[in-house]
Amino acid sequence: MSEVMDAACADHVHGYIEHKDELLKRLRRAEGQVRGVQRMVQEDVYCIDILTQVSAATKALERVALELLDDHLRHCVASAAAEGGEVAAEKLHEASAAIARLVR
Repeated sequence: MSEVMDAACADHVHGYIEHKDELLKRLRRAEGQVRGVQRMVQEDVYCIDILTQVSAATKALERVALELLDDHLRHCVASAAAEGGEVAAEKLHEASAAIARLVR
């Protein structure tokens, strides 16, 4: 991260703070699903059943990622866009790169 972004984010409160408990709850649920998948593999469960659970865990993490992305766009990117200049350009680039990683 550049010095410009470091300075812009120094006193920033993250957008997800408003529903941090809900995000943590979703992450704990996903963690439980992943542990369940591990247990299924250890117990030699039918592969299609395991794949179904992998899909559920993946979707749970995708929901968390989309919520975080939405918060980032609504708070961090919107704030940087209002400020303009290099900070806005970097935040937009950062968000674009994050979206690209999510859709790969």
